Amino acid sequence: MEQSRIDRINELAKKKKTIGLTEAEQTEQKALYAEYLAAVRTNLRATLSNIKISE
Repeated sequence: MEQSRIDRINELAKKKKTIGLTEAEQTEQKALYAEYLAAVRTNLRATLSNIKISE
């Protein structure tokens, strides 16, 4: 995920805590957060699939 998108997520989170978000910003935040979670899940699956357990 691009750093600019992560920065936008953080910007919207700060705005939500201080003055609130408009409907459009709430929709944008939900979409960005879903995209972020998908990227995290993909990276986690890739990491877990490369783990080899040896006893």
